[in-house]
Amino acid sequence: MAATWATVILSPSKLRLQSWEAILPNLKGPSWGPASKEAPKQLVILCHGVGADGNDLIDLAPFWARVLPDAVFAAPDGPEPFDMAPMGRQWFSLGDLDPAKLGVGVRRAAKALDAFIDEQLSKYELPPTAYVLMGFSQGAMTALFTGLRRADAPRAILAFSGALIDPASLKAEMKNHAPVLLAHGEADPVVPAFRTRDAEAALRAVDVPVEAVYSANLGHGIDDVILDAGALFLQKAFGA
Repeated sequence: MAATWATVILSPSKLRLQSWEAILPNLKGPSWGPASKEAPKQLVILCHGVGADGNDLIDLAPFWARVLPDAVFAAPDGPEPFDMAPMGRQWFSLGDLDPAKLGVGVRRAAKALDAFIDEQLSKYELPPTAYVLMGFSQGAMTALFTGLRRADAPRAILAFSGALIDPASLKAEMKNHAPVLLAHGEADPVVPAFRTRDAEAALRAVDVPVEAVYSANLGHGIDDVILDAGALFLQKAFGA
């Protein structure tokens, strides 16, 4: 007599992956705009750095709304509590900087960010490509990884003071050639500027359109030079 049920045996690694996906966090965070007070026509997602949260970047919205008055800006909190301090959020752990571990971490983060992008586009009834990803530091790493692997390409990716995680997998996994703005302070003591130079070379090697801005004497932060470059890039991305 045939069985009426099936038993599925999972390996420990697949079981861990399935368990994580089953509790995929529903990202939340502050939002702002549109400045025009009209229905949103564009979505700009701001991904914060490690140990911060969405409030760290939402103040960029009024500045960039000067060129995108019809955009809504959303700044989700990272999916995990920061594991090296009692406060803040992270996209993935930096407790072990082994490249393989970072690759596993950013893939988990990408799943959460993917879901957030889809949710926000649906919430505001926007077309599937009417969005931009921006990130700072670890948020830049997450935005770069996620954005280039989405079937519905973002209009642009802005990655400030970050790096390209798991570059060896990019050519095989990328699904679009969204234009990328890279920016970094030359005096950054946290994430050295060479990480962005390496990212620039790797992206150009797979024919991703890249613009890069390096701000002299800037540490781990965003200055007016980078803010203005970001505004121009956003303006071009949406033809505003």
